Amino acid sequence: MSEVEKKLAPALALRNISRAYGDLKILEDANLGIARGEIVALLGPSGSGKSSLLHIAALLESPSGGEVYINGKATSKMSDAEKTSMRRDELGFVYQFHHLMPEFTALGNVALPQIIAGKSRNAAEARAEHLLGGLGLSARLHHQPAQLSGGEKQRVALARALANKPSLLLADEPTGNLDVKTSGQVFDELLNLVRNDNLAALIATHDRALAMKMDRIIAIHERRLVRVRLRPKEDRAEDKAAE
Repeated sequence: MSEVEKKLAPALALRNISRAYGDLKILEDANLGIARGEIVALLGPSGSGKSSLLHIAALLESPSGGEVYINGKATSKMSDAEKTSMRRDELGFVYQFHHLMPEFTALGNVALPQIIAGKSRNAAEARAEHLLGGLGLSARLHHQPAQLSGGEKQRVALARALANKPSLLLADEPTGNLDVKTSGQVFDELLNLVRNDNLAALIATHDRALAMKMDRIIAIHERRLVRVRLRPKEDRAEDKAAE
């Protein structure tokens, strides 16, 4: 695939994805395409299959059927080593719980994936410092996770996910473990970074207010992906008052 074709292809395309655990069907005929610069919210109650869908998109879990394309490349027949390289170079993942390395500082946690990818330590630390500074953590570079607040840890996790300049960011309830105020701040910073870097992003959230800040909203309904249109709370309140 040429560089032009790669740029024109969706950063993520799911085609007829199904997932079952024994007799339990989680996903059926799920289809989705996300272009660079597009931020998509994924809604659904606990147990609906959001995490499974994200893990499939991140090549952490294999679908029972269908194909996952990353930047136009089919992934089902890739070796484990090829998938690992693609996760390292093309994908960024943010979990609800930060999963930082406790023995490393904030700077070290963000520099490490870059060093693993082959970047020099000086270059990796320079980018880590830039990312963390942009998230308001310049004064916390040399603090270990145990010395950081919940919001600060999640900012470090976000910087780490973006460290290798991925084309696709996947986030599984990235603010679900934070209080309302901190959640809003971290989420706004996440959106700004994604837009500034022209990434594609699929973000699972249970918070409809946060979902409405994104470009498009999808949900898992009866094991399939469907488009959702939400209205502001004020509009719904007016409807109720008019009844």
